[in-house]
Amino acid sequence: MRDYRDAKAMAQTLRQALKERSTSLTHSESLELIARLFGVADWNTLSARISTAPPASPAEAPAVRMPVLPLRDLVLFPDMTTPIYAMRLKSVGAIGQAMAGDKEIFFVTQRRVADDDPATDDLYSLGVVGRLIDILKMPDGSIKAMVQGLRRARATRIDAGHACLVAELAPVEREGAAREEAATVSRELLQRFAAHANIDLASPPQALVQVPHLQDPGRIADAIAQYLSLSIEQRQQVLEATDVVERMRMILALMTRDQRAA
Repeated sequence: MRDYRDAKAMAQTLRQALKERSTSLTHSESLELIARLFGVADWNTLSARISTAPPASPAEAPAVRMPVLPLRDLVLFPDMTTPIYAMRLKSVGAIGQAMAGDKEIFFVTQRRVADDDPATDDLYSLGVVGRLIDILKMPDGSIKAMVQGLRRARATRIDAGHACLVAELAPVEREGAAREEAATVSRELLQRFAAHANIDLASPPQALVQVPHLQDPGRIADAIAQYLSLSIEQRQQVLEATDVVERMRMILALMTRDQRAA
């Protein structure tokens, strides 16, 4: 429905409609008439009201629905590429549904590894939308899939469908990346990681090659988190830190604890 912020468009429509009925109005006359329709004395008054009015609210975007694959002992991060193994019927169903569409799927970690059929309350709400790069069907009916994390998302609702769980997703906004301290903390994080990785033989060699070339503070934090010896709960805490500076400081603290434990 139109309101007074659409007055100019309404005036143009009115002029055109009257012209088709052989009644002519000037542009100014049509503006004055529209102003009176809104109960305003004249166009100048209505124009002033329009210039100070907040923009009209956009139409609410439809919810994004996506198949869900619960992860037992893995927290997927954006830009992370890793193999996963799906054996549970609903996990296989989620992969099938994703492959029939755009190959995107919502990966979310379950709170207890032992749950074979996790319900909504058994899953964290914040996870990662990922893409299926390649799948291999095994003789026993399970699936080995190579997946790539794309972006954080939050499940506002998870429904138990016939073939798999399906989530309504809300995007997770990045915060803090533009702050001046983000660049400073990211440099410190890269320096600490270089020293940390040099003494940690369990750290994959590719980490030493790829991470130092990253520029975005958020991507640096997510990349380093993948290579640290952290518990599932600690990884989930890092994933849920949407403020980039907070996330990097959290990783710095976890690296310090890890080195002390070693």
